[in-house]
Amino acid sequence: MAITSAIVLYAVIWFMTFLIVIPFRLQTQGDLGKVTEGTHAGAPEHHHLKKKAWITTGLAAVLWAIIAGIIVSGLITVKDIDLFHRMGPGSATHGTNG
Repeated sequence: MAITSAIVLYAVIWFMTFLIVIPFRLQTQGDLGKVTEGTHAGAPEHHHLKKKAWITTGLAAVLWAIIAGIIVSGLITVKDIDLFHRMGPGSATHGTNG
């Protein structure tokens, strides 16, 4: 795995994890009963984004290490998920008059 691939993989994992972590322990204005005029009741009052970003960074690092380890070790390859034999060398002639 090239360094660029590793960085992109980490970024994708980080953002996916962040989108999952954001709603945890979110307190909205409606929950607290203090809705500011002109805002929606679902607007966050206490979001704890800095703490959630640090939690996301740690979780993403662990997940990245596991996924990158699987990719680098070759435990799971493209051939393992290519159910219709459409990827890889010789795939264009595979399954045709032959």
